[in-house]
Amino acid sequence: MTAHTPLAGLRIVEVSSFIASPLCGLTLSQLGAEVIRIDPIGGAADYNRWPITGDGESIYWTGLNRGKRSVAVDMRNPEGQRLVQQLVAAPGTGGGILVTNAGGRDWLSHETLSALRSDVITLEILGGRDGSPGVDYTVNAGLGFPSITGPADHAGVVNHVLPAWDVACGLYAALAVASAARHRDATGEGTRISLPLEDVALATAGTLGYLTEVQINGTGRQGTGNSVYGTYGTDFTTSDGARFMIVALTPRHFRDLVAVTGTTAPVEALATALDADFAREADRFTHRDVLTALFTRWFREHTATEVAEALSKTSVLAERYRTFEELVKSGELENNPMFTPLDQPRVGTYLASGHPASFDGHHATVAPASAVGDDTGSVLRDLLGSSDSDVAKLLDSGIVGGK
Repeated sequence: MTAHTPLAGLRIVEVSSFIASPLCGLTLSQLGAEVIRIDPIGGAADYNRWPITGDGESIYWTGLNRGKRSVAVDMRNPEGQRLVQQLVAAPGTGGGILVTNAGGRDWLSHETLSALRSDVITLEILGGRDGSPGVDYTVNAGLGFPSITGPADHAGVVNHVLPAWDVACGLYAALAVASAARHRDATGEGTRISLPLEDVALATAGTLGYLTEVQINGTGRQGTGNSVYGTYGTDFTTSDGARFMIVALTPRHFRDLVAVTGTTAPVEALATALDADFAREADRFTHRDVLTALFTRWFREHTATEVAEALSKTSVLAERYRTFEELVKSGELENNPMFTPLDQPRVGTYLASGHPASFDGHHATVAPASAVGDDTGSVLRDLLGSSDSDVAKLLDSGIVGGK
């Protein structure tokens, strides 16, 4: 094991689709674990999910399944179900781990698998904590965030674009698997892990105070548009139409913003008139609209280049708004060691991210994503000791697919 593959030796069997569960497997794979994804023959519901290439290959699917070995199995067939059970329970100190969001299957339950391997670790991602179905957008709708997202004068709800709860759930799941594996190393005991997407969202909202303030203060948070809640931060437009996000979290940030915009005298006068102390976050937030009106003129009188250069000499937290296209064309990916060229069959060559954390200066990377079933034969041979004729019979019978 090297320093940047800390989970080398673990083997994960993944029966999953969409984001949270595959992201868990990808994260574990990036950290050195062997991950075997099992799909229905022909692929699960997410195999062709957008975005896709001009030839119809899913960029989405290949991105989430890099570095995993792929096995295709007819999981409606009892023989196929037994085969999946055998793969999960296959011997080996690092094996016996299942990650899935395909809940409600008795044949894949912790109780069934633990009868085959007593130290099995299973992680099941649910929608609702009662087992009801749910996805990121439905969970978010019942949580409250869409009601405070979007322009401050917008009367309706606005969904987020980033599937934040799926992402958080996938990372929580990877941490839970690693924790259970450590527990098993110490005690020899397996673990049944249940992780509802709904509870990931609720826990996050509670930790960040969105739910607590209702319980303590009796009222919920109101939408603030592009303004940062509880401090000073908002967006400005330059003379040439560019937009910048500006955040002043500390008194120093705010002093530098006042100085660079040449508004020292009017801001001091405003503080006196309002009996405010802009060294306090609360006062900066309370009076954000009038402060923004004072700063806006400076941004409107300068180009994006002039604004960026001036702000770079200050402590102000600032970034110009960009599109994904602008970011890719900027060359930043090439200059970031987390990104390395990946030749992804069926998709093309592109710069793919490794794990965001570097270990002793190295970012763990992974191999391309296999097509569904590409590794069926090799996995059966490696884990179950199947012969070439055994694999051929399974392929001919339709119990497995691929190669």
